[in-house]
Amino acid sequence: MAIVNSIFTWYMKKRVHQIELFIKYPHDVQEEWFQKLISSAEDTEWGEKYDYRSIETPKQFKERVPLQNYDTLKPFIERMLKGEQNILWPSEIKWFAKSSGTTSDRSKFIPVSEESLQECHFKGGKDMLSIFCNNRPTNEIFTGKGLVLGGSHQINQLNEDSFYGDLSAVLIKNLPMWAEYYRTPNISIALMENYEEKMEKMAEATIKENVTNIAGVPTWTIVLAKKVLEITGKANLLEVWPNLELYIHGAVNFKPYREQFKELIPCSHMYYLETYNASEGFFGIQDEVDSDELLLMLDYGIYYEFLPIEKLDDDNPDTLSLEQVELNKNYAIIISTNGGLWRYMIGDTVQFTSLSPYRIKITGRTKHFINAFGEEVIIDNAEQAICKACDATGAVFKDYTACPIYFKGEEVGGHEWIIEFDHQPNDFERFVDVLDQTLREVNSDYDAKRFKDLALRRPKVHNAPNNTFYNWLKSKGKLGGQHKVPRLANDRKYVEEILPLMK
Repeated sequence: MAIVNSIFTWYMKKRVHQIELFIKYPHDVQEEWFQKLISSAEDTEWGEKYDYRSIETPKQFKERVPLQNYDTLKPFIERMLKGEQNILWPSEIKWFAKSSGTTSDRSKFIPVSEESLQECHFKGGKDMLSIFCNNRPTNEIFTGKGLVLGGSHQINQLNEDSFYGDLSAVLIKNLPMWAEYYRTPNISIALMENYEEKMEKMAEATIKENVTNIAGVPTWTIVLAKKVLEITGKANLLEVWPNLELYIHGAVNFKPYREQFKELIPCSHMYYLETYNASEGFFGIQDEVDSDELLLMLDYGIYYEFLPIEKLDDDNPDTLSLEQVELNKNYAIIISTNGGLWRYMIGDTVQFTSLSPYRIKITGRTKHFINAFGEEVIIDNAEQAICKACDATGAVFKDYTACPIYFKGEEVGGHEWIIEFDHQPNDFERFVDVLDQTLREVNSDYDAKRFKDLALRRPKVHNAPNNTFYNWLKSKGKLGGQHKVPRLANDRKYVEEILPLMK
């Protein structure tokens, strides 16, 4: 296995030279991909609608094609789900990545082409390992196996030729044989949908393997780790997998989990590698050790535009190309991809921390949200839930805010709400139950995390005294019509400020 490890490490490091090329010539690479995307799609229904054949410059592209989101592309995607082809992209689309929804849908279905699989998602996976091997040439990860935590939705058949599932499930189903050989557990366990049973089976299947690396969302990795330690009776993961040296993570902010991982993996040499991967594409990789910045990957079949956050609500706003961005300013990301997403706003905001090379930090979402555990609860979800809970209990709410409760010891995470009422609920506990149940109904990712309290417990709700939020805004010098209570936050700052005012 040592010889195989050396060969794989050498092969992975060869890719670093190509990464260095797009770092050196970022604008040329982006221009090249722009031209390739436009020419590839000129005979699709979308390409004919906007006359891609006559588009020669990004300026013409921006003037002709409006900014898009899932709701505007949904009519085209629904036809693709039924098997129609050559709509948004010329090659056959038979895979769809299911993710949490928009304000009007419980779930989104993102088309995944063969090109986006090979040139984006799988390329990103190989580049993660290439960067790791380059930064740690003495690694031995290929002497063992990678433990991959897949999603909560396995592959489902839409019709004879179309399938959907979590992005991780789609990727696992399409992995090349060599990658499948180095992955654990086997696919029948990896794609199980019952997460409680899945965690049990994954732990049992992997404790006897030589696991050298783990890839997964921190939330579920902690759940699995606790199950592994429970079964084995060991004190930490290194007692189970002594050759563990790499953890690849993404999807949520890792900072709140770092101390827990130090307890689970008490090793100063453990390598943590963050990625920025979504159903829509693979965007960034942490290329420097002990950094929270991500290298923007520019040769994955994605053409980038950036919208200054202050222009988000403008009609027909001007977007910026890569060469126009500035440091430390918030931008919404706009992408055009080899999966058929055109000028698509993915909902994330970033800041550039470096322009040579282009490195970014994820700063949040274009709307208030909670995504501490991969649940992606947005304002519309919260509004629906709180209104339904009020209707069920005769209550009228005045103001509210909510934030995460992070994992602590043996306790799972959750959400903490502060709600001020004009009219109190006739049954406060029923109010909380309806709030929770409605969130599960309108948000599939929240529902998956709440399943049997595996990753999210029942919400903790505070019934705030009258004028709590008024007094908080006053203390901040923010009384006035233009100042509003932040509804959702992905950290505990606001809730920690308000709770003392309730005593």
